[in-house]
Parts: sequence; structure tokens; C-alpha cells
Amino acid sequence: MAGSRAVTLEPLPPDLRDQYLDYLGVDRRHRTSQPAPDLLAELHRAQLARVPYENLEIQLGRATTIDPYESAKRILTGRGGYCFHLNGAFAALLASLGYDVVLTRGAVPSAGEDGRWWGNHMVLIVRFGADQWLADVGLGDGILDPLPLVDAVVEQPPFRYRLEHVNGSRWRFHHDEHASIAGFDLDVTPVDLDAYGAMHAYLSADPQSSFVQKLVVQRRLADHALTLRGCVLTRVDALGKHQRDVLKEDEWLALFDTAFGLRLDDVDAEAMRALWQRVRASHEAWERVGRP
Repeated sequence: MAGSRAVTLEPLPPDLRDQYLDYLGVDRRHRTSQPAPDLLAELHRAQLARVPYENLEIQLGRATTIDPYESAKRILTGRGGYCFHLNGAFAALLASLGYDVVLTRGAVPSAGEDGRWWGNHMVLIVRFGADQWLADVGLGDGILDPLPLVDAVVEQPPFRYRLEHVNGSRWRFHHDEHASIAGFDLDVTPVDLDAYGAMHAYLSADPQSSFVQKLVVQRRLADHALTLRGCVLTRVDALGKHQRDVLKEDEWLALFDTAFGLRLDDVDAEAMRALWQRVRASHEAWERVGRP
């Protein structure tokens, strides 16, 4: 790998590793099997099926770290997170199973001409000898299975992607036309966890951050993807892209459990009601200015 160097990625302790695997519902052979691409794909799918992408903590004004241990513990309570939490925890799980995994910087939807958005997305590279695989359980409606790091067009229904080598350590992931983003830039040079600290502070607290401005919950399953952005529920499946507004409080609240599998045991009902009122008011303001 171009620019490869030693980086610090602490494996999960055995007890948390085993709880995590049990939570994902995967076979116990992962604890003792030699790392392999097919086993990586099984873990990747299991994580996506069980752990949603969500920014509820930000919307509720509750600070988080991106420490993989803390992220894994939160996942076990029935919650998710965004890329720094999800890919961070998944990377630590892989490391605890013997995988050669490193953290790399992405930029959604691109790095920009000045490169200011490098590191607003965390992507994993998993190495099997000379072969490198891109793993990403933190994109919301992203890849279902890990991708070999080669120039290729890949079909993973309901999406079609293209992975493009730009130059050196730079790559471009082109997402499907029906996806929630156009894609992301990727620099596969390994970095430490602290490379994301400043961007996490911005994304989780700055008024200009899209995560502060808008609630988002996403789930990527075997044949479809779901996104709740504010009051708008989007489903992408084999028949295309379908959207509808969810304008009743009880239906909106139920979606967190029924559609996304989120447990909100630690969230006060009044806090969720207040969040609903803010989201609904934001949706109405968006309607008044003429939604696109």
C-alpha cells in the first residue's frame, strides 16, 4: 500500500469482542477462523443488518467520543452512530479477530479544491497479503459487501458503484444515482484515530454541520436501503427510489424501532417529543421556501 506505515488501532478486549459478535448474530467460528475475504463479508453484512447509521446523539445534544471501545459499548445497547463510531468500532472488532485493518481518510462528497473535507469520513482498508479490500459500514446507504481495491464497476443491488484509482494513494468511490450521496474521495494512506478528532468536533457541534442541522437515520439491508432525513423517508430497492413524508408524531417515533431497529431505552420520551417538534418545524420551514 502506498504510504503504508504502522498505526495504532487497539483491538477490543475478548469479553467485548465476544459480546459484539453475539450481538451481530454471527457464527462463533469467527473467533478462531483465519481471516478471509468471505468471512469479512459475512461480518460486514451482519454489522449493516444490525447496526444503523444515525446522528441522534448529536440531535439530542449529547456529546460522544470516537473511541472504538465506547462506540462498541453503545452499539451493544441497541444504538448506532455515524462513520467514526461505526467504522471505528468495526475496525477494532476486526483487529481483535486478527484482521490486518487500517483507518484511512475519506471526504464526502469530495475533498474540495483546498482539501478541507479530508477526514470527514472514515474508511477501512483490510489487507490479505498483497490484496486490499475497502470496507465501510459507516456510509448509511453504502456498500453491502467489501470491495477489492481495484478499478471496477460493481453491482450490489439495488445499487451500482464504480471504484476509480485517481493517482498514487488517491481513489474515488462513485455511488449510485439513487443513493443519498454522489460518492467520496479516498486516500488509502493509513492514519491514526486522532486524525479525525477535529472533524468530529466540527460535525457533532458546529451550527454549520449538516449533522447538527438535520436528523438522519439510515439502514443498508440485503436488497434495499432506507433513509429518514428529517420527516422524509426514502426507500431504494429494485423498483427504484421512493419517498414519502412522515408527518404524524407516532408514526415517526415508531420508525426508529420498526424500520431501523434502534432501541431508545436511554432517551427520555420528552426529549424525543421535543426532537420531533424541532424536526417537524424544520420540515414546515423547508416546505415554505419551496422544497427541491
